[in-house]
Amino acid sequence: MFDFIRTHQRLMQLILLILVVPSFVFFGISGYSFVTADSALVEIGRASVNRDEFIQAQRNQLQQMQESSQGRFDPALLDNPQARQALLDQLIDRKLQIAVATQNHFSVSDGALRRAIAAMPQLQVDGQFSPDRYHEVLASYGLTPRDFEAGQRAELALDRVLGPVRDTAGLPAPVLDTLKRALTEERTIRLRVFKAEDHAKQVQVSAQDIQAWYDSHQDALRLPEQVSADYLVLDEAAALASVPSLDEAQLKDYYEQNKSRYVVPARVSVSHILVKLPAGASDDVAKTALAKAESLVTRARAEPSGFADLARKESQDAGTARDGGLLGWIQRGTLPLAMEQAVFALKQGEISDPVKGPDGYHIFMADQVQPEQGESFEQARSKVEDEVRRELAAERFADMATKLTSLVYDNPSSLEPAAKDLGLQIRQADGIARDRLLSADEAGPGAAAVSADSAILGDVRVRQALFSSQVLTDKQNSGVIEISPDTMAVVRVREATPAHVPALEQVKDHIRAQLTNERALAAAVAEGEQVLASLQAQPSAEGFGDSMKISRLDSAGLSKDVLDTAFSVEADKHLPAFGGVALARAYAIVQVDKVQPGSTDTPALAGLGQQMARLWGGAEQQAVLAELRQQWGVKVTDEGRKLVAQGDSGSN
Repeated sequence: MFDFIRTHQRLMQLILLILVVPSFVFFGISGYSFVTADSALVEIGRASVNRDEFIQAQRNQLQQMQESSQGRFDPALLDNPQARQALLDQLIDRKLQIAVATQNHFSVSDGALRRAIAAMPQLQVDGQFSPDRYHEVLASYGLTPRDFEAGQRAELALDRVLGPVRDTAGLPAPVLDTLKRALTEERTIRLRVFKAEDHAKQVQVSAQDIQAWYDSHQDALRLPEQVSADYLVLDEAAALASVPSLDEAQLKDYYEQNKSRYVVPARVSVSHILVKLPAGASDDVAKTALAKAESLVTRARAEPSGFADLARKESQDAGTARDGGLLGWIQRGTLPLAMEQAVFALKQGEISDPVKGPDGYHIFMADQVQPEQGESFEQARSKVEDEVRRELAAERFADMATKLTSLVYDNPSSLEPAAKDLGLQIRQADGIARDRLLSADEAGPGAAAVSADSAILGDVRVRQALFSSQVLTDKQNSGVIEISPDTMAVVRVREATPAHVPALEQVKDHIRAQLTNERALAAAVAEGEQVLASLQAQPSAEGFGDSMKISRLDSAGLSKDVLDTAFSVEADKHLPAFGGVALARAYAIVQVDKVQPGSTDTPALAGLGQQMARLWGGAEQQAVLAELRQQWGVKVTDEGRKLVAQGDSGSN
């Protein structure tokens, strides 16, 4: 929770930098002037929040959500009374702050404005305010310095309404100490669990029970409007399937061109002795150098183990002589041809004849020899074929995507032409609602929720397309929907089913299971509560599991309900003490054996004071806003209540 608050504070700072424009622009003149009563959703003294302001704020909210989620945000998440009420509350709070700031003539000096802007990290370079960065950021969002600074001045003026409350909030030390002790208190507990499934076999559900439940739960059983869809999917698998068979020559060419990926080339670790031969040396000088080199070969072969010592004494390559002539690992292509041939002709431990190089005569010793390693073409063939097919499929995918778009546009009333031309299969799925995929129990065996394409069909953009007027009403294909860079879909409504309550025959098994679960759980709870009562009268360890140590910071994997129960048990008098809690599929008894204080000096509590101070400040700000609502006589009109409850369409 604390991390969530910190994250959103940083987000709000960025929004203030980029999205805030002068308050007059954001709210329009209506934010500061009177409006007709019949358009007011909320009356705030002599000001108001009107319908147009709310609708525009709602559009801005949705646009920001869509942009931040790259089109994956589901508008249905904002189409509910809770979301509409939260947005209306934000507008009321904003208008209240404007009213207070205007009434008290709050203003911000030029110096305060400069300091606030200079402190914004997004406008700094290496920790210092950068004028160039400032103009660059504003230009990227189409803002002039004048407009941006006016907006910031307005925001800072509004901040004077609640800022002092937030900034002076502090958590009293005794409260913080108590909180730390509560969070770190350790309890040693054991559990005894009564499972509902142990009682399920004894539960009897009659046909009359099922009929009665069906009759009394019509709203719960009602299924939303749904569609059955035909659709095409273009993905990597489809592109791979479109790649024609590959001939052996193609594969071998690819193997040779990318041989380094399958084969580690041969290499030799060598040492050498160099007898230098100056450029342009006479024949006599060359003969003398060769004779010396041959003499060194004889000495080295007589005692191969002394090659390093011989190199230190005799080699005229100062760079390697001190290391015993060590050159290290040599691969083909790194030495002149004659020298390379001599080196790779050696076996481990062998010493070469003198080999003439650009700077003299070299005597090589092969310290280690590693032959070529890796896979032959035959061994790597399946891997090579897979890689070639994937490369060709990537090229094919781009072409197929272009063709799919064209075919869907040219044939809006059928998926057949696109499927036939591209070799795609028309797939089918049932039970797709506006806000979700219905379960197999609700939609039958063809339910989209249990299909291999559930992630595609559950994508908000796919559901929006299926319920658009073009697809749902006009029975046309959707456009190409890009699910991800390598997955595209086109959908078409095969059948639309209005909201309805399914027939009893269709849901009777579901009802039987529901009643069985409810009655089995009730039996488990009754058994657990009976045992709990006897334990509180006469403690016993019978039936409990192993002991475990828990704290509010370390739940040891327990659910919140069990953890809350463990710490709600009054354990300050007699131990063991007991508590019980009903869970989703069981009843659990918690036995508390030991209570002891934990260490408050733990990294997990670092910054707790600052985090709680921010929460405390937020609570105090809300208290001030609540008081301001009273002072300014904030009143939600009938139209405002109707809009919150039913949405925009419900108010027309």
